[in-house]
Order: sequence, then C-alpha cells, then structure tokens
Amino acid sequence: MTPVTTAGLPIREYILVGLIAATLTFLLTGVIRRLAIRLGAIANPRARDVHVIPIPRMGGVGMYLGVVCGMAMAHQLPVLRRAFDFSLDPVGVLIGGGVIVLIGALDDRFEIDAWTKLAGQVMCAGILVIFGVQWNVFWVPWGGNGDALGSVVTLDNNQGGLLMVLLVVLLVNALNFVDGLDGLAAGLGFIAAAATCAFSLGLLNSQGGDVGVYPPALIAATLAGACLGFLPHNFQPAKIFMGDSGSMMIGLMLAGATTSASGKINYTRFGGSDALALLSPLLVVVAVLFLPVLDLLMAVVRRTRRGESPFAADKMHLHHRLLEIGHSQRRAVLLIYLWAGLLGFGAVSMTLFDTTAVLWIVGAGLVLAGIVSVIPRLRSRNQGVS
Repeated sequence: MTPVTTAGLPIREYILVGLIAATLTFLLTGVIRRLAIRLGAIANPRARDVHVIPIPRMGGVGMYLGVVCGMAMAHQLPVLRRAFDFSLDPVGVLIGGGVIVLIGALDDRFEIDAWTKLAGQVMCAGILVIFGVQWNVFWVPWGGNGDALGSVVTLDNNQGGLLMVLLVVLLVNALNFVDGLDGLAAGLGFIAAAATCAFSLGLLNSQGGDVGVYPPALIAATLAGACLGFLPHNFQPAKIFMGDSGSMMIGLMLAGATTSASGKINYTRFGGSDALALLSPLLVVVAVLFLPVLDLLMAVVRRTRRGESPFAADKMHLHHRLLEIGHSQRRAVLLIYLWAGLLGFGAVSMTLFDTTAVLWIVGAGLVLAGIVSVIPRLRSRNQGVS
C-alpha cells in the first residue's frame, strides 16, 4: 500500500459522523439506564463478578441508537452517501445489529440460555450474508506461479457465507467473554473500530477513492463513536453495563466492518512482491481483535478440559488474572487498552508507514507493556523475600 495522504479523503466527515454517534450515545444512555432500572434489567453481583452492588445493564440499546443516528447523518452527507448508494453493507449491519441488540436486551432482562443466544447469533450472521456482507476472496501465501507471491482463493457464496457466520460467532462471543471489568469491552471496541476505520481510510487512499471502501470506514466510525460515548457511563465505577446487548453488537459490527474492508479487497492492485500489503487485511483483523479472541479460545480450552460447557462461567479470564497479580480495576483495564492499541494500531501503521520503524516502536511498546504488567508480581516477590 502507498503512504497515506489526507488530500481527498473524507476524514472530517467520518469524524463528524463518529462524534454524532458518540454524543447521541452519551445522551441516550442516561435515558436507557432509567428504563433498565424500571424494567428490572439489573446485574446483581455473582461469585465471578467484580462489582459488588446491583448495576443496571442494557446499555447496548443506547449504543445502537447512537450508531443509527450516526448512519442517518452519514446518509445526509453527499460524500458519505456513497456508502449506501453502491453497497448494502451498512444496511445489513444496521438490521443485523438491531436484531442482535434485541436478543441481547432480552438476555439482559430475562437471561436467555447460551444455546438460544448462539442460535440468535447465527441468525444475525445470516442477515449480514443476505445483504452481501461476506468474504468473496482470500489471499494465501502459497500456490503462486512465476513472480506471483501466493495466490488468491475465490470463495463461492456458500463458503463465503459460512466463513462469515463463523467470524460473527467468534467475535460476538469474544467481546461477550471479555466484558468483565468496567469500561473494558467499550474501550476495546473503540480501539478495534478506530483501527479498522484507519485501515479502511488507508485502503480508500491507496485504491484511488474506490466506493467499495466507504462502507467499512462508515461502520467502523459509527461504532467507534458509540463506544466512546458509552465510556463515561461505563468506566470504573460504572453507572450502567452494556450487557449482552452491547457486547454482541460490538462483535457483530466489527465482523461486518472487517469483512467489508478485507473480504472484498481488490488484490489485483498489489504487486507480486508486496507481501505486507497482501497480508495487511488479515493482519489487521487478527491484531485488533487478538486479545478478546485469545481470551475466548483459552476459556473454551480451559472449560472443555475440565469437562464443562464452553459457555460455563469462571474467574480465569485475562482481566481476572491481572487483578490476581495485584492490579487495580482501572489499571488492569488501561493495561489491556495499551496491549490492544499497540497490536491494532501497530498492524495498521505497518500498512501505511515504514515497516521497520513501526516494528521498532511497537516492539518497544510491547516490552514496556510487559514490564508494567508484571510489576505488582515482582514487587510482591521482593516483599516476600525481604
């Protein structure tokens, strides 16, 4: 990919849409909080929970309304209307997101069983597929002929749809599992969405303003705004939880944005020797969601080895381990933000700037984050020795 320039990119319009989503989410979440209390959608403390007092949930409804308002504003802007004129991706994400928020809101109030929620997640993924949000092509680093680096695998509708369903289920549950500390899921959602938006703008620049790149940038910008607007209500000490209505919506919208950006990328624009550019779509998707997905996979392995259901709850998630080491809730959340930001924006930066410089900066940041993460444990060992 060529170095990004701001000339001709609708950056101000995307920022405006994101700020509209953030403002409306912030204002509407207070209303949703009172509604949740009235409806009895309350998270009472359980053995595995960190909070010690009942807190209303269903904040995802306010976040979704913020996304809808941001999308509506984008539709009124002549530049961003292209995202709707040439693609059904934003509409598919709005409809699928609305259904999954409804399912999550019912769970926030009545606690639906895990298999019913899984069926709902698959159904919402199917809605995205119906609207064309799926993987059409996929680059693999093998099978190239001559000077070609790797090869492009073309997926039929069934293969692309199945891959999309798996991605949605994976990300929805990853964000759901990681939502265990005040502000954690909202912050990770913001970081992942902002990184995806930056990557999409880089694609928009390198592909000469291709209208196919407008939808993922719009989806990511509105999601980033909604997460940012929700954080003041949710950061420790939280006044409201997003609940499954929020965490599942974030997972679905991230799956939609990353697929819209990466699943339809025009690989013919890249040279055969441009390995990083060819790998960048998959690299960004993996990096921005590495921590939630890793936490999910470790939880599934851990629980199945004990003979339990993969959906069984425990207190061995990444955030629980940071608390066990000795970090406070806020410090644990900020540390996870740091790790996610380094991985996500580091991956995006490698597609936009000099790779060597980015690797040095990200490497130094990861070393620093690792040292800060283990300081409480080292301090407790030193105190034990003394």
